[in-house]
Parts: sequence; structure tokens; C-alpha cells
Amino acid sequence: MKYDKSINAVLDAVGGKENIRNFEHCATRLRIILKDDSKLDKEKAEEVPESKGYFFNTGQHQFIFGTGTVNTVYSEMEQMLGDSSSNESEGNFKDDVYQNLSPLQKVVRTLADILVPLIPALVTTGLLMGIRGLIIELGVELSPDWLTMFEMLTDTAFAFLPVLIAYSATRKFGGNPILGIVVGLMLVAPQLPNAYTVAGGDAEPLTLLGIDIIGYQGSVIPAILAGWLIAKLERTFRSFVPQMMDLIVTPFFTIVITIAVMLFLLGPIIQVAESAVINSIIYLIEAPFGIGYVIYAGLQQVITITGLHHSISIIEISLLNNTGSNVLQTLGTASMAGQFGAAVSAAFLMSNHLKRSNALSASASTLFGITEPLLFGVSLRSMRIFGSGIVGGAAGGLLTYILGLAATGMGITFIPGLLLYTNSIVSLLQYLLIIAVSFAVGFVLVKVQSRPIKEELNTK
Repeated sequence: MKYDKSINAVLDAVGGKENIRNFEHCATRLRIILKDDSKLDKEKAEEVPESKGYFFNTGQHQFIFGTGTVNTVYSEMEQMLGDSSSNESEGNFKDDVYQNLSPLQKVVRTLADILVPLIPALVTTGLLMGIRGLIIELGVELSPDWLTMFEMLTDTAFAFLPVLIAYSATRKFGGNPILGIVVGLMLVAPQLPNAYTVAGGDAEPLTLLGIDIIGYQGSVIPAILAGWLIAKLERTFRSFVPQMMDLIVTPFFTIVITIAVMLFLLGPIIQVAESAVINSIIYLIEAPFGIGYVIYAGLQQVITITGLHHSISIIEISLLNNTGSNVLQTLGTASMAGQFGAAVSAAFLMSNHLKRSNALSASASTLFGITEPLLFGVSLRSMRIFGSGIVGGAAGGLLTYILGLAATGMGITFIPGLLLYTNSIVSLLQYLLIIAVSFAVGFVLVKVQSRPIKEELNTK
């Protein structure tokens, strides 16, 4: 074997092949999970022939061999160890990695596993949505038929986002993904008043048992909870329901209980949360010294993640009616730009070219005001990235307060949002400056933390 000396040195450093629980490789590193980390000899690990370095992260001992070389080292190590190590693992490599993560890392990893598969659909739809908004704001007249066609292309994925998420979450948590689809469809069924329509004041919620009920359009966290509940209920019922009755009893009670919880228990909680969000935002933007601007611009994308962002339109309408301007559009764009800068910076830290390309593609729809692909595909992979984006948005919020800038409309952000500042060249330049500052702060903060972020991104 070409790298037998290197492999023997690795085995000696990690406490022998009997101490290896599982091993895998990425583009540049041999990654090993040990049964007993205390048996590792760090000095020996740092002196392995052909290895360009060693480090430990998220329960993995990682030896850097470089592109191409690591594939050969892994293959030869697999031949040398045979079935002596990996068969003793309690699961596959990803499962073993998961067991070594901190609670926060487990949450982030779970979110990524659920949401990342949806990114291609959201990127495409987001770009189409941005193009549609730009065309309409430019004053292009679309016939009702063409407008309907555009709405089909742009609104479907986001209108049925809970369906996609419930499917992915149910599969992730070990349930029947078809049940996830059914529950997701029920959450956005046309018989339920549309969440965005209700938020805009054009529809009234249903009232059952004294509880207001609306659809879950655009919701993320509720759909994930639905997927988890489906999987949990399925396992519970299958533990005692006779097999001959399982086909009828288990899915029936799983769906009925999940929908009941979502509409009658979680629904009121979300309504209270929405009222709290609305009232908090009103208080924030009136806070002195621009404190509210800073906080809102920093955390606006957190509201997007929860799916409560549709309630913000109520405040925007009120601002436009009362003052003729809408500062929430400016602050929202600053929040997006901060996350955009952090995500782009993070993408360049990814060693895998495919992951880097996917991250940049997911970030691109932000230019048209759609941030879900960026948030789920890049920012939420590391709280350092997300936190950097928050600070970037906050910086843009402070600048917005200093400049006293506000939009003249609502409904579009980022590049299409330029059309809301054409009342003067000064306003237009100030809007671009806010975007640039927010982007730059988010980008630089990720760059400053490049070492730990790079390790996080390239071990997942």
C-alpha cells in the first residue's frame, strides 16, 4: 500500500484500530470518531506522515491529507481495517457525528437536514417572484391571464411551503412522509382563510370553539413541529396497535391528533405571538436614539424564520396611511443585506466546490427580496454566520436612523425596492449605502471568524 506508514501512524495516534468507532472522509480530511477520545495522543496525531495537520471538532478527529490524497488514504485504511471497526458502530457515520454534537449544534443540524433539500425549489421560485415584482413596479401592464400564470409560477412553492417542510420533517424524524404531505396540505387548505389575506385585512378567520383559525401559509416552525408530531405519534401507536389494525388506526389518529393540535392548540399560541410581534415592532420603531431601528433591522430575519413575517404587513399599511412612508421596508432590506453579506462570505469558506456553488445560488434570490433559501441553506448552518448577519442588519438599522430614510411603498425589497426611492437621487443613494454597509459588516464579521466557521462548515 502507498500510504501504509501514514495509516499505521494514524492508528497509533488514535489508540489502535480497536478504538475506532467509525471513519469517513470529505474533500480534504480523514475524519475519525473514537470510542474513547482520551486514548488519542495529540503529539503523534500532529506528526502523521503525509498529513498536513490535525484538529478535533464536533467529536471528530480530523487529519488533513488534501484533495485526492485523502481518497486513497481512506480506501487503503478501509482495506486494512476491514470490518473490524465500522461494524461496531451504532449507526452510520452521520448518526455517530450527531451523537457528538452539542444541543445547539443538534438543532442547527436538524434544521439543515430538513430545509436544505428544499433550497433548489425555493431559489427558483424566489427569483421568479422577484422578477415579477420588478416587472409590475416598472409599470408593465399584465393581462389577467398573464398575471395568473405568473402567480402560478411564483406563489406555489411559498404558498405550499408548509407541505414541503412537513414532508421533509416527517421523513427526517422517521415518520411516514406521505402523512406529512397530507397534514401539510391540510394546513394550507383553500377552505382555511389565507394567512396573508387575513393579515392584510381582506379576510376574516374561521371561529371554532371560540378559537380563530387561519391557514399556515409561509410557516416554517409549525410545519417542522407537525412533522415531528406525526413521527412521534406513529411510533407511539405502532407500539400497541395490533398489526391487523395498524393500517387504519395509526394513520387515522396520527392525522386527526396532529391537525387538532396544530389548529386548536398551536394556532392560538401563534396568534398571541403575532400580536406580541406587532405590538413589539410598534414600540420598537418609536424607541429613542434609533434603538428600535437597530434591534428590528438585526432581528427581522428571525421573524421570517418563524413564519410570523406576514403580520408585519399590517404595520406597513398603517405607516403608509398615517405618515406616507414605510421605514420597515428600509430596515427589512438592511436585515436581508446583513445576512446576504454573511452568507456570501461563508460560501467562500467552503472547501467543497459544489457546496460553495449551492450556497451562492441560495444567496442569489436575496437580491430580489427572498431570503428563505439563504437562511435555510447557509446562515443557519452556523450560529456564527447567522449572528454576523444580525450585526450587519443592525448596522444598517443604525444608518437608517441617522439618515432618516423611509420607503414610499411596500411589498418589494432589495433590488426591486430601488423603485420605492426614486423620488430623489439622494434617497436612492442612501438606500444603496444602507445595503452596502449592512452587507459589508456581515461579510467582514464572518471573515474575522473564518477559522471556526470554516471548521463548522466543512465538517457537515
